Amino acid sequence: MPTNNPPVHRVVIIGGGPGGYEAARAARQLEAEVVLIEENGIGGNAVLTDVVPSKTLIATAEAAQRVLLAQSLGIEFSHDGKKIDPKVQLDVKSVNKRLIKLAKSQSDDMLTTLKKEGVRVVNGRGRLDGNHHVVIEHATGGEPERIEAKTIIVAVGASPRELPEARTDGKRILNWKQLYDLDELPEHMIVVGSGVTGAEFASAYLQLGSKVTLVSSRDTVLPGNDADAATLIEEVFTRRGMNLLKRVRAKKVTATESSVVVELSDGKKIEGSHCLMAVGATPNTHGLGLEEAGIRLAEDGRVIVNKVARTSRANVYAVGDCSTAIPLASVSSMMGRTAVYHTLGDVASPTRLRNVASNVFTTPEIAQVGWSQEEIEQGLVRGEIEKMMLETNPRAKMQGIREGFIKLFASVGSGTVIGGVVVAPGASDLIYPIAVAIENRLTVDQLARTYTVYPSLSGSIAEAASALHQPID
Repeated sequence: MPTNNPPVHRVVIIGGGPGGYEAARAARQLEAEVVLIEENGIGGNAVLTDVVPSKTLIATAEAAQRVLLAQSLGIEFSHDGKKIDPKVQLDVKSVNKRLIKLAKSQSDDMLTTLKKEGVRVVNGRGRLDGNHHVVIEHATGGEPERIEAKTIIVAVGASPRELPEARTDGKRILNWKQLYDLDELPEHMIVVGSGVTGAEFASAYLQLGSKVTLVSSRDTVLPGNDADAATLIEEVFTRRGMNLLKRVRAKKVTATESSVVVELSDGKKIEGSHCLMAVGATPNTHGLGLEEAGIRLAEDGRVIVNKVARTSRANVYAVGDCSTAIPLASVSSMMGRTAVYHTLGDVASPTRLRNVASNVFTTPEIAQVGWSQEEIEQGLVRGEIEKMMLETNPRAKMQGIREGFIKLFASVGSGTVIGGVVVAPGASDLIYPIAVAIENRLTVDQLARTYTVYPSLSGSIAEAASALHQPID
């Protein structure tokens, strides 16, 4: 007797960044047919032009600083028996060649994985034709292909925001995608924008040996981060020689053959060799047929989604920087999987954005998760705060770490861990046990009872947890 096989659930994904990549893998795991359309390369901006290359550049800057730090630890450098002071010089062409090669290798590995798992990967552009069809314009040309989809996932990312009076030229006025075409280290890098991207690159170029001016329109750098962390990083920047300009905007940026001139809102002008525009991003949602398909967009063009990444159309999802979620690669990946689990009837846990750990790759790094100290002080949640300076940590002393701290926040009464901040080398790793505690609703006593290695920086997390112990009445 013939059997009626259920129709194949076809998932079409537009964009191959972290969200699209993870969505494709999850869908294949659940035996859906998957078509992924990507124009520039698997991994998207995160792998090819943003996270991977930028963090590789930052790692290079940190390595240069470790050479200089070695002297304070008693290490001497000599040449022909004579003691010398080390001078770090940077081969920018070699550094950029390495990071681009690394990014390309990561992208190729991801493409190989998708093909091995049975994903049809199409090089081209996709757009919606209603909410059940996608039109593919192949990069090789020819007639567009129109395919039916039971589920559509939009994961097209975002691009650097351009200001009318500061158009990038790829030579002197740059965005974060154009830095890796430089042939030599900027003599004086002017960074416009003091958010995460601006602060990270300002920190990196300062360590690499450039003169750096950071232009901030706000009262502080990193306005969205912990106030103590922002204050500390400002002090570090200033002590290391950065020119930090706050509460002033860049009105206009003009390039000459050999320099750039930045005109400020207070009437002053700054001249440098290069200018990095780090003023946010614009979602790549234009021309995708989203509004025509009945999908609601925010005023800035991002796709409005709920906690499982669903849009205003039941079978269309959006993940990553093109959506109203937090613009982090980790969030994009998680939302990609969540969208697939939801549409295919698997267990889909709604994204809890408060539990997302974030990191700023300055030196030192800044990581945070959960409720903030500001929210506690505003009375939005009842919490207690404990702060441990790293200068008291034995491992930090051994490594010559002079700046940094660990904060832990616990709920009043229950002692449940509700937030934390880490300012330290490797904060991106140190924040993980705090994030695990928050995700699993552990108490400070449970965290304190977990053995740490002695000596270690993580010991300060356990120490802060112990200090928050609430005795039984």
